[in-house]
Amino acid sequence: MIETIYTLSENIDAPIFYGTNNVNINILRNQFPNIQFSARGNSIKINATQEETSTFVSVLKKIEFFCLTNNTLDEKQLLEIIKGEQPFIAKNDQLILHGVNGKNITARTENQQKFVKAYEENDLLFAIGPAGSGKTYTAIALAVRSLKNKEVKKIILSRPAVEAGEKLGFLPGDMKEKIDPYLQPLYDALQEMIPASKLKDYIEKGTIQIAPLAFMRGRTLNDAVVILDEAQNTTIPQMKMFLTRLGVNARMIVTGDMTQIDLPTSQKSGLRDALDKLNTIKGIHIVHFAQKDIVRHRLVQKIVEAYEKKD
Repeated sequence: MIETIYTLSENIDAPIFYGTNNVNINILRNQFPNIQFSARGNSIKINATQEETSTFVSVLKKIEFFCLTNNTLDEKQLLEIIKGEQPFIAKNDQLILHGVNGKNITARTENQQKFVKAYEENDLLFAIGPAGSGKTYTAIALAVRSLKNKEVKKIILSRPAVEAGEKLGFLPGDMKEKIDPYLQPLYDALQEMIPASKLKDYIEKGTIQIAPLAFMRGRTLNDAVVILDEAQNTTIPQMKMFLTRLGVNARMIVTGDMTQIDLPTSQKSGLRDALDKLNTIKGIHIVHFAQKDIVRHRLVQKIVEAYEKKD
């Protein structure tokens, strides 16, 4: 028995490689019962004979190449790779757009796919679910696709800066420097979908606008995809103000996690109130994401489950 460390590429999408709840790792264990291995981050530690290790590493390389090339891996494809067969790749109706460096931005889970379909059929969408389930990322991808397809003229992204509250004025720097930390997750998503120089140009020209919720007051938002993120932290008046900004040829997406409300306990969330009042109106659709949709590091799903059990 020898110990070998196999390191996955930095560009690998770990949730795709390992599978939901490590399903792909379990398949590998079943297919290679004589090989002991453990995976942590991008490293896989293997304990086996030299011949077994060589065979196993060869399979890992093929799986890794398939993931990097296609940005997807289901159980059937994995088994076909292990057997030395050519994996079948169905028509990729999950593709939303091609991101930076050719990365495929896809709707990975069933609820993400429902979200994409609902976007095509409704003008106002609510996406509700836990951290890491892809609500915001998918919403921004759909907005970028609409912009690239010239369906709209601009994208407007907003979040309530609840953490700042009255303290915003005491922070150093100009207004942009004060609010940017609260909007950084939106920048992060955009940077994966639009080349840096093009994104900078879009922001400078106002084609893409990223602003705190307070900046929406008094505006009518036409020819745009408008996204309100972290909406669980809006008050009822703020939510009403935002929703009534909807203009001609515009779509709105509201995302939130009802388990992460940072408002005072005496104050009802504007998102919860909107869901109660608007759930029967035609043209408005609510998509509920779940733990199974979490696509961040494989531990995030377990962390969410642990907290929910404790609560």
